[in-house]
Amino acid sequence: MNVEILSVGPFEVNCAIVWGDAKQALVIDPGHDAADIEAVLRKNGLAVAAYLLTHGHADHLCALDELHRKHPAPVYIHAEDYKWAFGQQNQIQPYYPVPGKPATEFIHPEVSKDWKISDLRFQCLETPGHTHGGVCYYFEKEKVVFTGDTLFKGTCGRTDLPGGDGRILAQSLKKLAALPDDVTVHAGHNESTTIGYEKRTNFFMQQAAK
Repeated sequence: MNVEILSVGPFEVNCAIVWGDAKQALVIDPGHDAADIEAVLRKNGLAVAAYLLTHGHADHLCALDELHRKHPAPVYIHAEDYKWAFGQQNQIQPYYPVPGKPATEFIHPEVSKDWKISDLRFQCLETPGHTHGGVCYYFEKEKVVFTGDTLFKGTCGRTDLPGGDGRILAQSLKKLAALPDDVTVHAGHNESTTIGYEKRTNFFMQQAAK
């Protein structure tokens, strides 16, 4: 499995492009800078198989509509976050407008734990707390998890926005803490890390694991 991470937009969201031998890419959290994301696709000769959203906040999906017009593919977003992700309430002015809603099939990944898209297999882990519909995408064979704004290196997602709940987020972190220590964590912002490192050093993960 190949992974390329781009830091995009004013809030420096980590957009991940993931692909295997079939050259069919999963684009995770296309938050901004559609031209930069397209450049990675073009450089690697990739088609888009699907767009995977870890949650609905505008900074994680504002490039989705523009990308989708040139590279149509299904969009995966939890049903709870789909309810508001493309509405007027989901804007962060002056940085992010209301996200455009692509004319496409929307798939709610929480309906199944196990997914296969092209030659890539992954699990959808429901991890609410930052939003009601937060999810993580776990590639068990490759030992990689994309955590969005649930878990960061040294900290965790904020819970003071609509849909946030610290007690629920702690349960989500406990679920992540149960993954093997050598799983690489690609978070929605900042550096990558591992589950083991976070269990040793991250106060929030330590509390959740108790």
